[in-house]
Amino acid sequence: MPKTTPRPPRLPSWEHGWSPDTSRAPGTRRLWLAGGLAAATVVTCLTAISMDRPATDESSAPVRSEIPTDAGPGLLSFASPSPSATASPHGSSGPTPATPSATAPGAPAPDGGARATASPSAPLSPSSRPAGSGAAHGGSSGASKGSPVRRSVRSVNYPDRYWHVRGGLVKLDPVTSSADRRAATFRLVDGLADRSCYSFATADGGYLRHRSFVLRAERDDGSALYRKDATFCPRPAARSGAVVLESVNYPGRFLRHQDFQLRLDPYQNSDLYRADSAFRLQDGLS
Repeated sequence: MPKTTPRPPRLPSWEHGWSPDTSRAPGTRRLWLAGGLAAATVVTCLTAISMDRPATDESSAPVRSEIPTDAGPGLLSFASPSPSATASPHGSSGPTPATPSATAPGAPAPDGGARATASPSAPLSPSSRPAGSGAAHGGSSGASKGSPVRRSVRSVNYPDRYWHVRGGLVKLDPVTSSADRRAATFRLVDGLADRSCYSFATADGGYLRHRSFVLRAERDDGSALYRKDATFCPRPAARSGAVVLESVNYPGRFLRHQDFQLRLDPYQNSDLYRADSAFRLQDGLS
């Protein structure tokens, strides 16, 4: 009887009825599927890249502006801006106080005259200072620089009234007697605190200065405050040949008469204020 070799037991089959193929190396089908998927992915990417690349033609070349950089006025230019166009609009590092305009454009003068267009904050040039105000201030009196000249100050809207020292205060009064004429005449000198401005010296050696914003005649006490209080800077007024006088230590405040009392008030954009603050410097009455 021939001898038989026992055969290894067969692997149990899966529930759906098929059994693994033992003649092939395990996992080869998965490797083929993975390789095919990778190849398909590479082909798809290459196709997409080739389709997205734009065609190089004349339409894709950068457009160069044909506008010359030296185009004249009225033409747009793409040239670099000039240095003046990029300069800072403010020359100082700190804020500057607002300076009111001396006139409202188109508004009539309160006394019927033509309205000036200059700002009261602009200093008078030597050629625009009142005539005869002395060589130090660009006048035509022929005096040497710094020498005082005798001046009286007349109101623009009350032309029969002058600055007049009465009881230590400066009033706007009519001048009728020789004593009144002497009290209404001052020596116009370089400003005690600013030589480009004015100070008004009195016959007794004092000066006109503001204190508590009221103009008065007082003796010089030698202080820096006194020198500033007694210094006033002339600015162009609404009427030709007239000035407004701005305080050197209170910019924006100007001498004006109110109830015929001279005082230092902030600028007001009104015809009355502009008329009350406008004065003419003329030859001394005495």
